[in-house]
Amino acid sequence: MTTKAESPALFDRIATTYDTVNRILSFGIDGLWRRRVVHRLPQGNVLDLACGTGELALAIARKEGIRVTGLDLSEGMLEVARRRTEGQSITLIHGDAQQLPLPDGSFDATTIAFGIRNVPDVPAALAEMHRVLRPGGRTFILEFSLPANRVVRALHCFYLRHVLPRVGGWVSGDREAYRYLNITIEAFPYGEDFLDLVREAGFSDCTATPLTMGIATLYEGRR
Repeated sequence: MTTKAESPALFDRIATTYDTVNRILSFGIDGLWRRRVVHRLPQGNVLDLACGTGELALAIARKEGIRVTGLDLSEGMLEVARRRTEGQSITLIHGDAQQLPLPDGSFDATTIAFGIRNVPDVPAALAEMHRVLRPGGRTFILEFSLPANRVVRALHCFYLRHVLPRVGGWVSGDREAYRYLNITIEAFPYGEDFLDLVREAGFSDCTATPLTMGIATLYEGRR
């Protein structure tokens, strides 16, 4: 089974089909979740961590008064992102969220969509997000979670364990990658458990907003 440390190579393998699989498996709802993040962003410099193929970075760049820097550890994902963002006011960097190659207090907001659970050292990444924010800067973390309702959770877990690997494997040709993604979703802390990690990194005014019956959650915090 793939480990978190090996996940950049996994994302290299599925980079070209990643967005297509996401659209199919989420029925397009992931786009609504990303727009929720964009709507909440302040103007200024925004750092999008685990930017992948540039999906969120592109949406952010459309908002007036924002300059976007995207960072990812997967060169395969960045290669797709470079093609997609050509001509846009987006800077792309190859780098590790646990050791950001960026100065203190250089951003007004940080974002990460469906990437924090793939980081081996989550507290380190959260601390780095805090470090590169200016005083008063905000972080926005969009991540999968498990619904509170038992019936909805059972149906969702069935979907994650049986439908996601099959469909993801069929489209991408890499079923193992989507088994890994399922396992990380179920194992990752969410709700108050994850908010505790955000607070421990130094953030204040922390909130968790469940989306689509709790399938995903938007976490926010202020430096």
